[in-house]
Amino acid sequence: MALRRNILTLPLLALPAIRTASAQAATVMRLSHQYPPSHHIAGVLARFAEAVKAGSNGAVDVQVFPAEQLARVAENFPGVARGAFEAAVATNFTWGNTIPEMSGQTIPFFFADLEQNRRFPASEARRFLDGVTARRAVRSVAWLFTTNRAIFTSSRKPLLVPEDFRGVKIRGINSLIDQSLSAAGAAPAATPAPEVVGALQSGVLDAGLTDVSAAVSRRFYEVQKFGTVSPFFSVSTQVYVNPRWWDRVPAEGRGVIEAALAKAEVEAVEVTQRTADAAVGELRTRGMTLHEQTPEEVARWREVMQKPVMDAFLRQAPEGGARVVELLRAV
Repeated sequence: MALRRNILTLPLLALPAIRTASAQAATVMRLSHQYPPSHHIAGVLARFAEAVKAGSNGAVDVQVFPAEQLARVAENFPGVARGAFEAAVATNFTWGNTIPEMSGQTIPFFFADLEQNRRFPASEARRFLDGVTARRAVRSVAWLFTTNRAIFTSSRKPLLVPEDFRGVKIRGINSLIDQSLSAAGAAPAATPAPEVVGALQSGVLDAGLTDVSAAVSRRFYEVQKFGTVSPFFSVSTQVYVNPRWWDRVPAEGRGVIEAALAKAEVEAVEVTQRTADAAVGELRTRGMTLHEQTPEEVARWREVMQKPVMDAFLRQAPEGGARVVELLRAV
């Protein structure tokens, strides 16, 4: 923890992008993320780093720090914006109230189609959100599709119909998405992903909410008996960098990074889909009783959960929310 604090307090000038001691010194890109190494997006990011090293012949060194080793989730944005380290990731909902437009993809049962998510990195919606990010002193450089298959986990009984949520203490995501859980009668409590399993084990939470792949990598099956798999929302992992550092990276190095990130965006769709399919089987093998929602069940949940979130989203993002909804519908 002391190391993390020291890193975050270093002035920008103490961290030059290119080490000048030698003409051959690499451009360093430290990338902080919260995923455990076994998570599928952690794998995509690790392979991105390898591709950059190979493509630049070692001239660009992407150093990936998984599992909050460099900074906690809440420290990533200020750390990158100040220049304490060069890059980090954020799930779209992590931005919360900082950039409310980012939560458009997580409106329940609104943007969960796989093909929409495949098209998103080349869409006008992505360009609009990149522009919004730029106003917050960081530069968006990639969007990695992370999930369109959520799982609601529980121990005492499965969560099958909206009425099952009444009085249940469940992991909340942010104030916006929590509107859907509250509409069903649940009591959401915002809990960072790395802390959810501990909260479930201790009884602080009755139920969890995550994506099916994370339920495997974070070992939800050790503390939860039931799971309902749902196309609840779509989550992407945004990769962003310090713009001052980015502008100092030699053009050839930027080109290598951009090419590797474009490849990672394509890979993330395939890896996410494959990993999610495997995760459902793995959770069953590990002893969880899973239920995959039918279209009729989806419609019933949507009727209860979508409108409160859509209304709250438009209130929280009065400048760009309606435009985000329009652009996402067009993807």
